[in-house]
Amino acid sequence: MINKVFTNDPIRLYKTKVEQEAMKAAISAVEKELGKDYPIVINGEEIMNDAKIKSIYPCQKDMVVGYVSKANKEQVIKAIEIANEKFDMWKNEAQEKRSGILMKAAQIMKDRRYELNAWLSLEVGKNYVEGDAGIAEGIDFLEFYAREGLRYAENQPVTKWPGEQNIYKYIPLGVCAVIPPWNFAFAITLGMTAAAIVTGNTVVLKPASDAPVIAYKIYEIFKDAGLPDGVLNFIPGSGSEVGDTIVDHHLTRFICFTGSREIGTRIYERAAKVNKGQKWLKRVVAEMGGKDYIIVDNNAILEDAANDIVKSTFGFQGQKCSACSRAIIHSDVYDELNELIVEKTKKIKMIDIREFDSDIHYYNMGAVINEAAQKKIMDYIEIGKKEGTLILGGNKGPENGFYIEPTIIKDINPGDRIEQEEIFGPVLAIIKADSFDHAIEIANDTDYGLTGAVHSSCRTHLEKAKKELMTGNLYLNRPCTAAFVGVHPFGGFNMSGTDSKAGSGDYLALFLQGKLMSEKVY
Repeated sequence: MINKVFTNDPIRLYKTKVEQEAMKAAISAVEKELGKDYPIVINGEEIMNDAKIKSIYPCQKDMVVGYVSKANKEQVIKAIEIANEKFDMWKNEAQEKRSGILMKAAQIMKDRRYELNAWLSLEVGKNYVEGDAGIAEGIDFLEFYAREGLRYAENQPVTKWPGEQNIYKYIPLGVCAVIPPWNFAFAITLGMTAAAIVTGNTVVLKPASDAPVIAYKIYEIFKDAGLPDGVLNFIPGSGSEVGDTIVDHHLTRFICFTGSREIGTRIYERAAKVNKGQKWLKRVVAEMGGKDYIIVDNNAILEDAANDIVKSTFGFQGQKCSACSRAIIHSDVYDELNELIVEKTKKIKMIDIREFDSDIHYYNMGAVINEAAQKKIMDYIEIGKKEGTLILGGNKGPENGFYIEPTIIKDINPGDRIEQEEIFGPVLAIIKADSFDHAIEIANDTDYGLTGAVHSSCRTHLEKAKKELMTGNLYLNRPCTAAFVGVHPFGGFNMSGTDSKAGSGDYLALFLQGKLMSEKVY
């Protein structure tokens, strides 16, 4: 029996020697596993292919985390067909069993917490606390959706009508293509996959090419929790071969995607086409990034605002769709706050994140994910240096990894490229606003609408922000990052995606369809 009361799993801050030593031991144990080969998995069968994805540690680019087999087009099609066959079984499974498997998976994650955090650190370069936050969020998704699955499985309320028995309930859709990002390789991959599975759908999982080993660990967790073969199929590979084949196939019922705007809009367009043999319009659930901001009013507590800007900008090297990439500051406090932000940013240490430092975790910054990301970010820094004034950073870091200094560019104008385009790295653009109304105008003037924050001591201004800022997740007098499952339903407007609100009571409805059954009563 599943307890209906959900509580968030606490995040470990690694302030104690016990936690620090346990994490160091886990890192050492995982390092002994590096460089192994990993299979694709179709219907429980593990298949090794010659073509491999080479996953590397961003902080030490000659360290190979693992070699993961790439699926070919024929194998992708087979995985979709298997998932479609298994759907008839899985959609009729008792909801208690489906939810129970998620709860078992959550317990496995709790038991393997340090080890899983070590894999997360080594494959994508998260420090211990950021990594543990991802593990906690993954556990939360499993436990929250397990309970929500039970709620959605019940008959839904309808208005009574004389002489009829009317039943309205939700039923699963079919084969789900899950295409997750690398930056929240545990949390988001787990959340998307678990939501599809608990609602009775089957899954073809195409992991991000920068985090395929972590995705394989997720497959293992579900298998160990008792998930039947074929309900979850693990199909790594390129977007052009694996991704397009999954999206286009006539048996794919819906696509759950988190990633870039470019790929998200491409998926949305391809999914709209009705292919031969297709009996439905495909559904797309997409989260596509942001150009997020923190507005600072002239009556804000500047110390708090500076702390939140630095934390939101440079946590996990700025590689979050919710990261603050724009500080929009009232002209009255512009110069003073600039100095505070620079002062606090100078405390950030670029380190190999295996070398744990017990300072506040956002002061420990690793490398960005890969060479292509490093080049893209450095190109944007060069653009920013022409558009504004570089006041900190602007260079690469140690050559053994894909490091970039925390970078701040002030005097950026609304409409400039680094004020409009998603950079996905440790770069902050600072924009001066003439008034609070002007700050709102600047914040709203992008194609995105994911997260934002406002620092102000004026209640009238805070209420105005609530009404006028077009942001899916708006935070007042706090950072614009760190959404907790069940507490902060997460999703954005406009080109930030379909506003799916992950971690909310609405989310599972996107993986289901409503069926009405009306019977005349004699």
